[in-house]
Amino acid sequence: MDNSGKEKEAMQLIAEADKKVKASGSFLGGMFGGGSVEREAGEEVRGGGESSAEAGVRGTIGGGAGDAARLHMQLQNKLDSATSFVDAGNAFKKADPQEAINCLNQAIDIYTDMGRFTIAAKHHITIAEIYEAELVDIEKAIAHYEQAADYYKGEESNSSANKCLLKVGHYSAQLEQYPKAIEIYEQYNAKEYFFKASLCHFIVDELNAKKLLDAHEEQNSEAFTEAVKEYDSVSRLDQWLTTMLLRIKKTIQGDAGDLK
Repeated sequence: MDNSGKEKEAMQLIAEADKKVKASGSFLGGMFGGGSVEREAGEEVRGGGESSAEAGVRGTIGGGAGDAARLHMQLQNKLDSATSFVDAGNAFKKADPQEAINCLNQAIDIYTDMGRFTIAAKHHITIAEIYEAELVDIEKAIAHYEQAADYYKGEESNSSANKCLLKVGHYSAQLEQYPKAIEIYEQYNAKEYFFKASLCHFIVDELNAKKLLDAHEEQNSEAFTEAVKEYDSVSRLDQWLTTMLLRIKKTIQGDAGDLK
């Protein structure tokens, strides 16, 4: 079946589900059990969305899963409702990132009400990733990584919490929120993070160590560049490190002004 055929099948399933919901409120629906009809309708709506996913029609699966979530809420079936909101959120990621976030937030509300904070944390990470990749709103991404970290800490999932906090540190430094980045990086007993904390200190306080310190004291941007090249030959620089080192170079050249 081609894509147009799969989309048509999906829409037909959703239409049939809608008819069942309406029937559940009728006399016949009352006689034959409206709750079971709505439950069946919810599954059909979700099935319609899955058919659309195969065809690559993300808007249809998102709408279908959202309808399924609302049907399950009518039945007070919270877990299925949350699952459907997550399905909708995942479907909307590319087509409508803001709607994806709305759906995932509704799922998070349900999971937190149920005390399922680890699952809620996972979906906060998904929202953070949408803000990173699709909406390019880093401050909101940071907020959701922080919330995820809080939930993981509460569930004593320290490894997962630390991963989220390192994301917070990474983006805080990019946004020139250096004290926040330093506080996070200095918590970890690893050379990589001490190095990153040192870079942040350097930008704020104009302090350095070893060759970088020598270059700074001589106000020699060429020596600094050579030191960076030497570091790069041993450990390849990623985009974050490149950005931080360029900021340090600007302080040496006197172009950056006061970054405190």
